[in-house]
Amino acid sequence: MNRIKNQRGFTLIEMLIVMLIITVLIAIAIPNVAKQTSAVDEKGCKAFVQMVQGQVESYRMDNKKVPAMTDLVAGGYLKTGETSCPNGDTIDISTEGVVSSRAS
Repeated sequence: MNRIKNQRGFTLIEMLIVMLIITVLIAIAIPNVAKQTSAVDEKGCKAFVQMVQGQVESYRMDNKKVPAMTDLVAGGYLKTGETSCPNGDTIDISTEGVVSSRAS
């Protein structure tokens, strides 16, 4: 019985201070993560546009004409779901074969 009385633990105030510190750290970290998500989407779209440009050039070498997006999918150059950027922007192919993205 004497052993139980001598054991010490954290007080309520100490626990509240630890919770306050953790809350402040989370409040600082979450906005930074949200900002990075949009930057990742932009970079992902630029990389996707470059990949589609490569596929357009490959199609042009194989078929001697500039493809539309449907031609790339039908020819197996792109998968069916790969017709827009990860952030939702639309991919356009000009008549000269230049690939660009625009906000949808």
